[in-house]
Amino acid sequence: MRNRTTLAAVSAVTGALAITALAVPAAQAATPAGPAVTFSALKVNSGKNIVVGPTTTVTVSATYTVTKPASLSASSFQTGPVLYRGDTLGLNSDDLMLGDNPGTCTASSSTVLKCTAKIEFRPQTSDEDELVNSQAGTWKLGALAAAKDGGLTWQEGFGTTHLQRKSTLTVNASPEPVKKGKAITVTGKLSRANWETHKYAGYASQYVKLQFRKAGTSTYTTVKTIKTSSTGTLSTTVTASADGYYRYSFAGTTTTPAVSATGDYIDVQ
Repeated sequence: MRNRTTLAAVSAVTGALAITALAVPAAQAATPAGPAVTFSALKVNSGKNIVVGPTTTVTVSATYTVTKPASLSASSFQTGPVLYRGDTLGLNSDDLMLGDNPGTCTASSSTVLKCTAKIEFRPQTSDEDELVNSQAGTWKLGALAAAKDGGLTWQEGFGTTHLQRKSTLTVNASPEPVKKGKAITVTGKLSRANWETHKYAGYASQYVKLQFRKAGTSTYTTVKTIKTSSTGTLSTTVTASADGYYRYSFAGTTTTPAVSATGDYIDVQ
């Protein structure tokens, strides 16, 4: 994933995708007109949210269709999907994401190209172009075509996706075994990836459901809803009634995916 402080200019340099910062808005006016192409059917990560953990690069695929004049050579331009935020493409370094390389296209006719591309998402290390926590959330989808002379064609309106910090959730119910009618304490912790420290950190002030599944059944039922502490921890008490499994379940937010803990079994005697 690459981003830059302004509108990205894309050109072919030794067969790779080169991204050069241009001044906004003056350079937009100076940029040559792009190739006469239109994009359609853009889909990133098969329409699913993009979830990135604290350390490992996540690479997602995109597919799209390019329509061009029959007289325009497919080798005269390159294309790729873009994730962006705000009303204008590439307002600052946090508002633009594209892949390391251009898309690969195959002609299905003289005017239609079927294309695929990759976008890489890397938790921050020493490179300013890598992910920081503030980039989690909703991103718009667009596509860019760049001619070899530097001309750009930009198209937006392909919907949105969520870039999310991977979540984890734990649970522990005790004591075990427990007598029927006695109190059970259920603890746990909701955490999510911190892309800047490369660790998981507690997710504060989030509502989480405590759920129970009676032994011999397959469905969890919500017992109560509680809120995580300032460090993401959870703790509540319930009355022991039957053998079964307790778990915590988090519905997710735009920045953090839903997650449910693996159920913890309680033997009620």
